[in-house]
Amino acid sequence: MSMTAQPKSEPEIKDLLRSHGIFPTSQRVIITRLLFEKCTHLSAEDVFRLVNAGNRQVSKATVYNTLGLLAEKGVVREVLADPTRIFYDPNTQPHHHFFDVTSGKLTDISVDQIHVSNLPPLPPGARLEGVDVIVRLRPEK
Repeated sequence: MSMTAQPKSEPEIKDLLRSHGIFPTSQRVIITRLLFEKCTHLSAEDVFRLVNAGNRQVSKATVYNTLGLLAEKGVVREVLADPTRIFYDPNTQPHHHFFDVTSGKLTDISVDQIHVSNLPPLPPGARLEGVDVIVRLRPEK
């Protein structure tokens, strides 16, 4: 995953959150740091498990609410590859994904590797925000 300026220190994480209009509570800093340190696609359950792997006790509600806020404010992207869970992606640059339906693993695809054409006309009053392509894979038998 290629990203520029990955914040990892506590001051960098706090600055990132503030720059997106988010007050940096200790739980928000821990969750955000985890997402950028892992630098991979994590579900809310993954984040909950990893955040609480040490001696911390961060509630499931706090994890879910923080992830929702981070996505709403543009700190991370939500990726809906599986109908049973949302993945959170610290790479907010335009890109697409491979999704292995057997393992549940997401892998980035560079935006220049997929070309979308012939989109239908947009409804009146709408503007295109982006196109996300998820290529679902299954191992050959």
